[in-house]
Amino acid sequence: MSIRPILETRHALPTVEGAGVHLHRAFGFGEPGESDPFLLLDDFRNDDPAAYRAGFPWHPHRGIETITYVLEGEVEHADSIGNHGVLGAGSVQWMTAGRGILHQEMPRGNATGAMHGFQLWANLPSSLKMTAPRYQDIAGTDIPEIVDDDGTRVKVVTGEFWGQRGPVDGIAANPTYLDVTMPANLAKTLPIDTYANTFAYVFAGSARFEDASAPVGVPLETEGTGRAVRRRDPSGNRTLVRFGTGDRIVVHPGPNGVRFLLVSGRPIAEPVAWHGPIVMNTRAELLQAFADLRDGTFIGPN
Repeated sequence: MSIRPILETRHALPTVEGAGVHLHRAFGFGEPGESDPFLLLDDFRNDDPAAYRAGFPWHPHRGIETITYVLEGEVEHADSIGNHGVLGAGSVQWMTAGRGILHQEMPRGNATGAMHGFQLWANLPSSLKMTAPRYQDIAGTDIPEIVDDDGTRVKVVTGEFWGQRGPVDGIAANPTYLDVTMPANLAKTLPIDTYANTFAYVFAGSARFEDASAPVGVPLETEGTGRAVRRRDPSGNRTLVRFGTGDRIVVHPGPNGVRFLLVSGRPIAEPVAWHGPIVMNTRAELLQAFADLRDGTFIGPN
């Protein structure tokens, strides 16, 4: 067994998307090979309806899958092939855009006006870029939650973890998507597929992740675990942690515990031609997608 080294720790950056939604971007529109098969992660969280109510009006997607996970409030969605619905708190939508779809997502706050959710983009391999679009809408009550004896809670959206399998299936990248909550005063080892690219995104509390590549000169501490570990600065709210290769991570929650997404997927390792919401393998395919948008053939037959 080997602990994964930490490749990078960085804070999500504020940005504005859609028709004026204020959000924080953990990664996206950078070097796609860094997080392959994942392309983008946005944290849309706000207590002011004016900062999100304009939403994400009609826009196209081709060549990717979008994963929307709602924690607070609701997201109403509709698309060009007749689907319509509302994602409530705790629910997940996994949309495979495939060969093309036009859709919109309009967030609404809860009774106090709070809205919180995440959107993750996953790439599709060339063999599935032009597959038929499909949706998987999963209610929060259908997402299994594992509760360990030490108080650790893990919601399994997709993939398999501690003997539980998430309800989202048939995903090209075969990813694992977990929502992990840990109380303070413990050290926890979490297994990870050795061959999968992996990141954690802390969105409540704080934690320190052990780093297999920490330099020898970094001070040691035990933090009540009975064994020495390398000290690193704790990762707090809106912090992305990217890991190197290994089959486990070790988490030390802060004094108020921690909650984070833990996401992993095997790299596709193909060329990426990317502009806005369309991700293909070549520039010619990308130009064709925008030509299809102009001449009205982007969606194609159902």
